Amino acid sequence: MKIIRSKDALRTLRRSWIFNGERVAVVPTMGALHAGHLSLVEEAKKQADRVIVTIFVNPKQFNNPGDLDNYPRTEEDDAEKLAPYGVDALYAPTPDQIYPEGFATNVRVSGLTEDLEGAHRPGHFDGVATVVSKLFLQSRADVACFGEKDYQQMLLVRRLSKDLDIETEVIGCPTVREEDGLAMSSRNVRLTPEERAIAPALKAEMDRAADAIRRGAEPRVVLDSAKAQIERAGYDAVEYLEMRDAETLAPVKDLTRPARLLAAAMLGDVRLIDNIAI
Repeated sequence: MKIIRSKDALRTLRRSWIFNGERVAVVPTMGALHAGHLSLVEEAKKQADRVIVTIFVNPKQFNNPGDLDNYPRTEEDDAEKLAPYGVDALYAPTPDQIYPEGFATNVRVSGLTEDLEGAHRPGHFDGVATVVSKLFLQSRADVACFGEKDYQQMLLVRRLSKDLDIETEVIGCPTVREEDGLAMSSRNVRLTPEERAIAPALKAEMDRAADAIRRGAEPRVVLDSAKAQIERAGYDAVEYLEMRDAETLAPVKDLTRPARLLAAAMLGDVRLIDNIAI
């Protein structure tokens, strides 16, 4: 696995693959890799002849400076985790390769980003859209693999790729979970043992709510009850628990179209998000 720091080196490598007619996949990450990330790498290997994994802790998508400062940087450990997977390149660009001096462009995707995560993390999705656009253009990948755990982000990336005529197909991959149902996340390592024991309640209550809605219960009543149960289990606050259209994220009141439950909740100083299909 080649470790690459500059966009010019990445493009040189990419040109050699294009010359050989090889299909290329990219897996964008911010590092601190876990089994969820590695499942994306496995899918990328199925989709393409060559795989690039990117690691870049993007300052533009942190609306809380403390979160940026506390975000784990574990590149050496990440490289060791990737080694058995036959990844062709680890692209870990220096900040100037993404945001050079004088950088003045911002990518914003309207419609999908104002609500849910967008309402609670101002500017976050602009940062995601901007850095993903850069990584897609620098890698010129044929496909990109994103986890469904960050469902709103995945829809955003699909939209920007389509709207900007970027020839990178965005593939959504199922959320990888711990045995007790907790969605894998780099943030989970910040949970205390007591909080870690409480954490699975989020998914458990979402599952109960989804089952009740499928059986015909009134969604708003069910979701209000689920919020209360999550907080009763030990969460500090449920920021949102909503049923939305699976494609547009518009609010829905019934299951005439595929829908998704999406949630965010605070447990101590850790913010956990999850979603499940209905």
